[in-house]
Amino acid sequence: MKIAMLARNANLYTHQRLKAAAEERGHQLDIIDTLRCYMNIASRRPEIYYNGEKLTGYDAVIPRIGASVTFYGTAVLRQFEMMGVYPLNESVAIGRSRDKLRSMQLMARDGIGLPVTTFAHDPKQTEEVLRLAGGAPIVIKLLEGTQGIGVVLADTDRSAKSVVEAFRGAGVNIMLQEFIKEAGGTDIRAIVIGGKVVAAMKRTGAAGEFRSNLHRGGSAQVVKLTPEERATALRAAKTMGLNACGVDMLRANHGPVIMEVNSSPGLEGVEKATGLDIAGKMIEFLEKNAKAGATRTRGKG
Repeated sequence: MKIAMLARNANLYTHQRLKAAAEERGHQLDIIDTLRCYMNIASRRPEIYYNGEKLTGYDAVIPRIGASVTFYGTAVLRQFEMMGVYPLNESVAIGRSRDKLRSMQLMARDGIGLPVTTFAHDPKQTEEVLRLAGGAPIVIKLLEGTQGIGVVLADTDRSAKSVVEAFRGAGVNIMLQEFIKEAGGTDIRAIVIGGKVVAAMKRTGAAGEFRSNLHRGGSAQVVKLTPEERATALRAAKTMGLNACGVDMLRANHGPVIMEVNSSPGLEGVEKATGLDIAGKMIEFLEKNAKAGATRTRGKG
């Protein structure tokens, strides 16, 4: 196969692992800087250009689109889809997962376990949305945040109100979520590929840190999922429509609750914690499924 990977930084661990895994299996994988692509949106003749040359002959595309370039990245991916190139994850599914509010609404619709989550536009409703979410301590999240950035834990209703008003004054959208105290600063990331959980790790935050992101000094170790956790991860991936993703969960007293479904999970932490070849499993999925024009949505919104 000839595979394109949309990525800004070719040197990241995950991108190098995917390239190596593809080449070990006899495939060609080209790492393409997403923002340097440009498109000819011609009727019945969609084209993508890169460094002055037209991109042709690709069987599959692996989107590793950073959160900051979601809009342009999904536009490029849609163009590949309309050219009949099979994506590891489809543009529509990535768009769903990147919209934190929409993803929560979709999972709530499907009855998937979630922390109590509230959202409002008018700052005058701050006290009411705080009450609906159960009051302090409470987690306040920027809808555009990633890797734990833009996530605040407010210990009192007064501090929560101050943070909410500050964010709203800056014109950014936020949502409030119940703080799952019993999780103890740890969460679980399950890697789902092709409707199967292929790996799972428990991430623990650094001392004094309630966020468990490895980018923020957290640590990871292999973990055995309960049947309920496994089923929850699979349902979340299915709701988003993602073929390959990381599903982040907390262990609440009433069962697993989903924090986020990540369409471009990093592989370094989970591969080192579990010793598994996750990159190889992603390439294997493409080998079994990549067919010209097999994209379910074909670039539809």
